[in-house]
Amino acid sequence: MHNSTPIARRKSKRIHVGKILVGDGAPITVQSMTNTRTTDIVATVQQIQALERGGADIVRVSVPTIDAAEAFKIIKQQVHVPLVADIHFDYRIALKVAEYGADCLRINPGNIGNENRIRSVVDCAKDKNIPIRIGVNSGSLERDVQKKYGKPTPEALLESAMRHVDILDRLNFDQFKVSVKASDVFLTVQSYRLLATRIEQPLHLGITEAGGIRSGAVKSAIGLGMLLSEGIGDTLRISLATDPVEEVKVGFDILKSLRILSRGINFIACPTCSRQEFDVIGTLNALEQRLEDIVTPMDVSIIGCVVNGPGEALTATIGVTGGHNKSGFYEDGVRQRERFDNERVIDQLEARIRAKAAMLDKNNCITVNMIEK
Repeated sequence: MHNSTPIARRKSKRIHVGKILVGDGAPITVQSMTNTRTTDIVATVQQIQALERGGADIVRVSVPTIDAAEAFKIIKQQVHVPLVADIHFDYRIALKVAEYGADCLRINPGNIGNENRIRSVVDCAKDKNIPIRIGVNSGSLERDVQKKYGKPTPEALLESAMRHVDILDRLNFDQFKVSVKASDVFLTVQSYRLLATRIEQPLHLGITEAGGIRSGAVKSAIGLGMLLSEGIGDTLRISLATDPVEEVKVGFDILKSLRILSRGINFIACPTCSRQEFDVIGTLNALEQRLEDIVTPMDVSIIGCVVNGPGEALTATIGVTGGHNKSGFYEDGVRQRERFDNERVIDQLEARIRAKAAMLDKNNCITVNMIEK
């Protein structure tokens, strides 16, 4: 595996979202959000469990009504991943879900009414040791902010965010994180850059309403990649109009591409040409689906010919290089005597990758035990 990229992280306070640490150098976490009706308890629990299996560190659940809050109580009892309760205007819902075990409240304090209502939510959060996420969105700025700036600008998003921050500061509450999202990449990036210099709290990254799975993933990778490479960001969500599990996959892929996180398989595959000796695209697609359960960090190179194949295989955990009828097999950069039958390369590769993952996990376990002793 490649070494991690030495990105200097922005210093921030640490908060706890359930069992998950956010900020102060803790690993960057990947979040998603359910898109089921929260009152449909069975469907929502099933989706949260799917997100858990996909590796989501934190899941957000919309709680727009008191009925949804009652459903949230039951949902919380049936899942293990920390849950963020998404509330917008009704402070009574925030108080309910806090009592029901929410691990974080996504609520903008300036939107829930008078000082007494705000104080009641903050006091409850203090009592329950629950952090708050301030979430500013370019599509829902306050009217006076919209009028002042004419359109969403980085300065407008910053001003909106600081209004809510100032309220929490006044109430001596510092356990919060902040997001300033827009659907425009450059507006988002500049807004976070400004905010990063103004507060010490963790930052939740995202390009809001990014779009479909392809275009949204590209926009998110560009915007979040710029920020993460500058050390900005402590947790993230990829907002895609698709199955939420895909959001988690894209989030992890972004972190892996920047070498911020080592989790699962990093596939290296050629785009294919007439030199390929086996179906590289079909092999890659099949292995990505079959090996989603593997969380052991490893590089796997799948190259269809001998032009670039050996070079890529030399730096990979597992590598295959296309050859006539049979393809070369590499492990830890060393070519093995064994060769793969091109007609059975998918099954053979899967078996070798799973065996390697099991061996690496065992070795890591032994190393950890020796260190602990």
